[in-house]
Amino acid sequence: MDLPSLAVILQAALSPNPDERKAAEQSLNQFQYTPQHLVRLLQIIVDNNCDMAVRQAASIHFKNFIAKNWAPHDPDEQLKILPADKDMVRDHILVFVTQLPPLLRAQLGECLKTLINSDYPEQWPRLLDWVKHNLQDQQVHGALYVLRILARKYEFKSDEERTPVYHIVEETFPHLLNIFNRLVQIVNPPLDVADLIKLICKIFWSSIYLEIPKQLFDPNVFNAWMILFLNMLESPVPLEGQPADPELRKSWGWWKVKKWTIHILNRLYTRFGDLKLQNPENKAFAQMFQKNYAGKILECHINLLNVIRVGGYLPDRVINLILQYLSNSISKNTMYTLLQSRLDSLLFEIVFPLMCFNDNDQKLWDEDPHEYVRKGYDIIEDLYSPRTAAMDFVSELVRKRGKENLHKFIQFIVGIFKSYDEAPVEYKPYRQKDGALLAIGALCDKLKQTEPYKSQLEPMLVQHVFPEFNSPVGHLRAKAAWVAGQYAHINFADQNNFLKALHSVVSGMRDSELPVRVDSVFALRSFVEACRDLNEIRPILPQLLDEFFKLMNEVENEDLVFTLETIVDKFGEEMAPYALGLCQNLAAAFWRCMNTAEAEDEADDPGALAAVGCLRAISTILESVSRLPHLFVQVEPTLLPIMRRMLSSDGQEVFEEVLEIVSYMTFFSPTISMDMWSLWPLMMEALADFAIDYFPNILVPLDNYVSRGTAHFLACKEPDYQQSLWSMISSIMADKNMEDNDIEPAPKLIQVLFQNCKGQVDQWVEPYLRATVERLRRAEKSYLKCLLIQVIADALYYNASLTLSILQKLGVATEIFNLWFQMLQQVKKSGLRANFKREHDKKVCCLGLTSLLLLPADQLPAEALGRVFKAALDLLVAYKDQVAEAAKEEEAEDDDDDGMDGFQTDDEDDDGDGSDKEMGVDTEDGDEADSIKLQKLAEQTFDVIFLKNNGYR
Repeated sequence: MDLPSLAVILQAALSPNPDERKAAEQSLNQFQYTPQHLVRLLQIIVDNNCDMAVRQAASIHFKNFIAKNWAPHDPDEQLKILPADKDMVRDHILVFVTQLPPLLRAQLGECLKTLINSDYPEQWPRLLDWVKHNLQDQQVHGALYVLRILARKYEFKSDEERTPVYHIVEETFPHLLNIFNRLVQIVNPPLDVADLIKLICKIFWSSIYLEIPKQLFDPNVFNAWMILFLNMLESPVPLEGQPADPELRKSWGWWKVKKWTIHILNRLYTRFGDLKLQNPENKAFAQMFQKNYAGKILECHINLLNVIRVGGYLPDRVINLILQYLSNSISKNTMYTLLQSRLDSLLFEIVFPLMCFNDNDQKLWDEDPHEYVRKGYDIIEDLYSPRTAAMDFVSELVRKRGKENLHKFIQFIVGIFKSYDEAPVEYKPYRQKDGALLAIGALCDKLKQTEPYKSQLEPMLVQHVFPEFNSPVGHLRAKAAWVAGQYAHINFADQNNFLKALHSVVSGMRDSELPVRVDSVFALRSFVEACRDLNEIRPILPQLLDEFFKLMNEVENEDLVFTLETIVDKFGEEMAPYALGLCQNLAAAFWRCMNTAEAEDEADDPGALAAVGCLRAISTILESVSRLPHLFVQVEPTLLPIMRRMLSSDGQEVFEEVLEIVSYMTFFSPTISMDMWSLWPLMMEALADFAIDYFPNILVPLDNYVSRGTAHFLACKEPDYQQSLWSMISSIMADKNMEDNDIEPAPKLIQVLFQNCKGQVDQWVEPYLRATVERLRRAEKSYLKCLLIQVIADALYYNASLTLSILQKLGVATEIFNLWFQMLQQVKKSGLRANFKREHDKKVCCLGLTSLLLLPADQLPAEALGRVFKAALDLLVAYKDQVAEAAKEEEAEDDDDDGMDGFQTDDEDDDGDGSDKEMGVDTEDGDEADSIKLQKLAEQTFDVIFLKNNGYR
């Protein structure tokens, strides 16, 4: 297709007419793999005479095609782009990427990342030469742009993967240093100079992020760079051209340079300038940095912060980074000495004001309270917030240098409280009081442990915090709730004070201001946890739940659900009357959150996180009413749509949480309904498609279906569950690409089948044994070998005669039993058993071996009888000892169940097998039943041995 025709098709792809648009898209798809297609797209993108909309459409199509086809994930996949086309794209993209308007440059920049990540250095060895040439040939911006992408490829790489970056540094850093020197000497530099310096800073950052390249260990070279960075740190930002809008100003080029300079200096200081963190070969560098630069940077940082003391401007991120540097300096004696002389003005005139409620807070509170709440509870916002950095600085100061500073700071806070109390209403320093309360809350851990403050906490709360529950100012009511929550767990001398705070927090849930309601709900969690007498909450529980769900309708926040989980956990079965309503409300909230997350198209959106919280809360409710099976029937219609939809690829973000709900529903319901059975095929499809990592989670409901719905599992042919189970297990067991750890649930499911369907699945014994033996021969991990041997043991228990005949038919009987006995005898250096360590393992082996002993003499040769009998007897003794030891442990730990099936007899992990007491997998009832079988079989076995040994055959 020639260029004009391609341009016409791209124009048609933008048509408002859906038929034209669809036809154009089909044409693009039809021709996308033809030779020169990519090159022609690139020609259209860079053609200044072409319509901008068409160029943009071409750039998007170009970017998407390259992302998908330039470097296919599957190495066996046929290449979709000819090598000649790739060469042309590589050559031309370098020329044009920086000449394009920003909209198109962004698309080509993404393509360039894909090309560099895939091709450099092997398929693109000349790239670095191109960069070097252009760094010296006045094409500086393009060269820096490409070099930034190149350096970033290695930013997080370590060890051998990082080697190419050292060559990049060696070849380019001398040129970068020269360019940097020239740029800083320009008088009244234009804004594009800031863009160039910012690119140099980003290249430097990526190159030193994990390790200092050896070239920078040269003191002269490093000093040359540090002179430039300190120059940028000290130089005032030009006033001319600064945007008036704060949002635009913080992204202005010269402020970006300032931010990246501080970023680099902080990284050098915290990662490479700390003697305690350095390996021996880097200690000299750390000493040099501490001696020559750390103090100078500290001084520059404090000088920069002084700007805000007199009402000047600094971007939030710059303030945040400077305070991080200062916080890291507190523990180092030489740095703290430098800090001390300026500490009072820093602490009281800069840091504390940053902790106070400000104009921006008030504007957001008034205009967008939902955004105010989101920002207040967003972890990412915390990472960049000056207020959080100020709180961290104060916390670090009193933690590391508390003797000199805690009393002084608390006296300052007390002074704020006193001024507030004494001022008339119209002049009360509400914002300073807010900052003082924030400080008290932030220091709660220190104050709870330190006298004389520890014994004064209750009076302080009563005098200075609790009155603000009734403040005319909303942000103080919110702060009072938050501080009260921080101190809810202290021992109140007067329980009425605790109750007063509790009821104030509950009242705050009905406040007219949204942030107050949210902070009150979060504080309530602490009060519910700390409450000794639930009678204080029990009468208002329905009202609490109503207010809670009203708030959930307004705000999508994961932390809200934590409070509900705490209430449910605390009241347990008392939540039964509310279980259906709670599940209905949480289900409705879940759908709202998912719709928000889909609209935002971000998995880490607060809506997505809140959706996960809703499902977790539903699981908590189901667990709390697990002894009331009738409630599961009631909630099933509400939860079924969630389970159906989210067991598909739509639910990958919440898959684990949904499987937990399915596990509860299949285990605790009186019977498994037909609607619940309809989920089986969905789980099988998910397992074959995307959910192999969730196989251990899927194991639990599948076990429940087989063990609790055995009759339906065996009888139903549409769908055929037996065939479905075999298809899945055989596929996974035969997959040579799957690691031993990944397939562990498969043999567990075979065991479930044999244990629960005795005498009813004879036709499946041979296929499963064949698959088990084949995998056993390839298994490397001892734990998987144990599981596969236990499949053999369960098959013997299912039908010893049939199993033995199949093993003999397959020609593996001797091989399998030799391996089994060998594994039973293996011990570690400590003398502890190397295999079959859990109680459950021993029981299964015993059941299998003792089943052999009951066979007629013609099926079990006399020479085998002794080995089997000895192995069974040893296991029975070991099992009895382990049960006794576990009972002793349980008694000593006051019935503290650690979630493992059986006593852990050594300090090695059981290869991740901690699921055995989960719903449906080796449950306590199953253990008890197995123990009874074991006892009966043992009795029968000794009877048989006695008869055989005395000639009665």
